[in-house]
Amino acid sequence: MAAKFTQVPISELPLPPPSHILTHNLTPDPNEPTPSAFIHDVLQNRPSIQRRARILPGEAHFAYVSPIPLEFPYEVPPIPSTGTDDKAAYIETWLKEHEATIPAETALKRNDPSPNGLSKFVSQVRDQRRALVGLSETCLRDCLPHLDVGDAFDVLGRPALVPSSSESGVTREASSPAERARQELVDVLGGHAVLMSADVAAGGKGYAPWSLRYSGHQFGNWAGQLGDGRAISILSTPHPSEEGVTYELQLKGAGRTPFSRTADGLAVLRSSIREFLCSEAMHALSIPTTRSLGLVYLPELPVMRERIETACVCTRVAESFIRIGNFEALSPTMRIFFFGGGQQDPDYDALRILGEWVVKKVLRLEGVNVNAGDAWGKALVFEVARRNARMVAAWQAYGFMHGVINTDNVSILGLTIDYGPYAFMDVFDPQHICNHSDSEGRYAYMHQPSMIVYACRALLNALAPLIGAEISLGNKAVKEGWAAHASSDTLQSWRTTALEQTQSEMERIFQETCAVEYTRLLRKRLALRLKLDTDPSELFHPLLDMMEHQQLDFHLTFRKLSGFRREWMRDERGERTGELEAFMGGLLRGTPEPDRLDYTRATEQWLQWLGKYADRIDREVSEWGAEEPDCDAARERAVKAANPRFVLRQWLLEDVIKKVEVDPTTGKRVLAKVLEMACAPFEPWGAEGDDTPDNELDPEIREERRYCGMGEKRLLGFQCSCSS
Repeated sequence: MAAKFTQVPISELPLPPPSHILTHNLTPDPNEPTPSAFIHDVLQNRPSIQRRARILPGEAHFAYVSPIPLEFPYEVPPIPSTGTDDKAAYIETWLKEHEATIPAETALKRNDPSPNGLSKFVSQVRDQRRALVGLSETCLRDCLPHLDVGDAFDVLGRPALVPSSSESGVTREASSPAERARQELVDVLGGHAVLMSADVAAGGKGYAPWSLRYSGHQFGNWAGQLGDGRAISILSTPHPSEEGVTYELQLKGAGRTPFSRTADGLAVLRSSIREFLCSEAMHALSIPTTRSLGLVYLPELPVMRERIETACVCTRVAESFIRIGNFEALSPTMRIFFFGGGQQDPDYDALRILGEWVVKKVLRLEGVNVNAGDAWGKALVFEVARRNARMVAAWQAYGFMHGVINTDNVSILGLTIDYGPYAFMDVFDPQHICNHSDSEGRYAYMHQPSMIVYACRALLNALAPLIGAEISLGNKAVKEGWAAHASSDTLQSWRTTALEQTQSEMERIFQETCAVEYTRLLRKRLALRLKLDTDPSELFHPLLDMMEHQQLDFHLTFRKLSGFRREWMRDERGERTGELEAFMGGLLRGTPEPDRLDYTRATEQWLQWLGKYADRIDREVSEWGAEEPDCDAARERAVKAANPRFVLRQWLLEDVIKKVEVDPTTGKRVLAKVLEMACAPFEPWGAEGDDTPDNELDPEIREERRYCGMGEKRLLGFQCSCSS
């Protein structure tokens, strides 16, 4: 039974203690050194410093930035003929009017700071229409059970794939507490209202939104400073029952930051829906991931991509959004400068500060006492390798393709992050490339583990001077100023020592962890209880080879194996049973190319594989225990509990996106139902197992069944764009 928590509007969510707040433990951009300076100086006098693409000083880990979802280039009106001649001052004034600087009443009708010390601010001129089109009940349950969303779910309406146009969400009086809580949520998550404090919150230190600085390798090339170009973290709050766990709320698509380079800092409805759905779908599959809380649609804000689209802000949630690229930014492989970007010199003390924070508060490494002087560099690298090995093993086991595994898109926590041109496997093809910008196939499905190793090597390279220095100190932690007087030869010596003593061990940890997790998950998908070393060669690889060569759907094949019965292999006369023939026919119907399939050869291959599978099931009967007298029924339940009936396929995403774009009122209910299915992917949606013809089913059930299918042949293996 879920615990009950006192729920409060978003403006009242408690803050963590200062020791657990990132912005009070890492180094801000010295141009805006404190929340007080940001609120009283930057927002009032020089707001453009947040919006101009610039290279931050080398010691900075982040910059304070407030959300401002506006069309870019900004549509600044011409200076009036009677106005100032100072164009820069005119633009600063225009920006100030659009920044959230005006105090506003909170959902609980407070004009003074809330108990958390935060006050709410809005713009004096910016009031674009905003509409909640998505809200994740599972993210609320898991991460923010103390958040009061008011009547948000009532307003979104009943989830339905076939919504009635006459059935709309409930609307309450504007003065009701439920409406105020929901509207405040929409305002904050839509970038309209900002929660800040100059000097009251966080023990008098203040609090303001921020964006992180990071660098990285993109498609194998060093890209220099990147950073949160359209992501702004607005709030962090401790989980009410999980000690030491803090969740960070981040807006994606809420406007420009210093890291936006030439981009607009916005996100379109299309890409926001994709991230919103997939984050929660991945969690339901037990794949480590950032989470998605909500979608706020901004229908009056145009965004130029391949075509003119409309804006949407997605709120994502995680314990931390720190990436491998955050470390690369402070210990780069080279210094470069180009229009709109570049890379700073190394700042080794900033590297130490970031590493200590990650070890103590993000990874919370056991057995490493940083305060007592324990060396931590190797432990950090090894733990990041373990976490990301488990993550990518789950990707491979469930046919997920990320599409853009740049080092700045790899999480320190081993979470799937930055959902762009991702895809789930349709017909099994280990060489499939889901990102049409990836012309060389660098991030193809089969290469994903290698690309995560590449990212872990980048982390090791960034930390190598520090690890080498720790080794030279007898495996003790470095202290402030540890590299200030080190010569280039000394730094290179430290780097070489670290790589010699760490890289092979890191790669061994990764490979072993990934292999163990991958085989564990495939055993789970086949409901195997015993752990045999021959499983990959005898069962896993032959099964995948059949899927590839027979062009069978990856997920449907696994799901169909739940219905297999070992007694079908031979009847009392030693011949194949009719049930087995029918079962194999069902498996082979999982190809979109039936005319190209050699049914005789395919049947022989399946007979051989199913024979081994049946022998293995026989061998495991006793493993199910006395509480499961019907081994086959228990195995069927186990297979169905590990293999999704519902998969977030490309054609389905395109279908949902179109429905929301055409009619957000009914589309948001379709989106809610798809989210519900994605969060319970193992349920028998669409009357699974019922032979009732489609035309005789209830329309909602019929649409569920359609959404559990492969979809149109032309969209199988559909490649998506990085443009979002």
